[in-house]
Amino acid sequence: MGATPLGPVDTVVLIHGLWMTSRSWEGWADRYAARGLRVLTPAWPGMDREVEQLRDDPAPIAGQSIAGIAAHYEQIIHALPRPPIIMGHSFGGLIAQLLVHRGLGAAVVGVAPAPIKGVLKLPLTTLRSGFSILRSPGNRHRAVPFTPDDFHYAFGNTMSREDSDRAWQRYAVPGAGRVLFEGAFANLDPRSPSRVDTGRNDRAPLLLMAGEVDHVAPPALVKSNATLYQKSRALTAYQEFPGRSHFTVGQEGWEPIADQALDWALRAAALPREKTIASETPRP
Repeated sequence: MGATPLGPVDTVVLIHGLWMTSRSWEGWADRYAARGLRVLTPAWPGMDREVEQLRDDPAPIAGQSIAGIAAHYEQIIHALPRPPIIMGHSFGGLIAQLLVHRGLGAAVVGVAPAPIKGVLKLPLTTLRSGFSILRSPGNRHRAVPFTPDDFHYAFGNTMSREDSDRAWQRYAVPGAGRVLFEGAFANLDPRSPSRVDTGRNDRAPLLLMAGEVDHVAPPALVKSNATLYQKSRALTAYQEFPGRSHFTVGQEGWEPIADQALDWALRAAALPREKTIASETPRP
């Protein structure tokens, strides 16, 4: 691990995604804390419970919405004494983009992020990953079970079935139907909660990271999301990692990715704001 640069940023806020809890960040949180940072892993509102409890009683999951989740984290971050680094995985990566849109964060990283409004084409693997929820409109207001089979396709496709099932047992919870429906149909909703002002020039630096064989947020999806920020002069970057699935936060070999995310964020946060007015965004 590299040394943590000295500077005003001393806190990292980690935001989990759909079908997960804050437990999914356990490795990253410990690793960042070992570098001298304060690490916060707040759960989605009402989901500050163990995985096993949420499987037994998924009522707190059923009530989630994108707007409610974003407001929850906005309140947490506003209460901090100085802007933190914000990182989000999957739908947490979408929330992270909503927060940078609201002027929050010293630097923001989306790890395999769900897309903001404006990404027009969802790959078939993305739709297949959410099929257990999207197959029925009645699931919109439900917490839908995420089976070991679902997990293996969506998260553990590069893992052995045995390792995938172990990860499912430790980390997976039912999925919030409303959150997935809001994300999947954002472009049909003129008031979508996943709308972002991608042309904003005065926001914090933003990095979007993709895994080569991710079924939920494949590179084409994340790259399309990143290109939406081309109209902004604020720093935007895209990175792709070979052989990585959607469970990149927990599958074997996560450490270099965690280090790269933090190193990039610390460097970007330490830059004078005028030097972040440059773009590394990929071109179509």
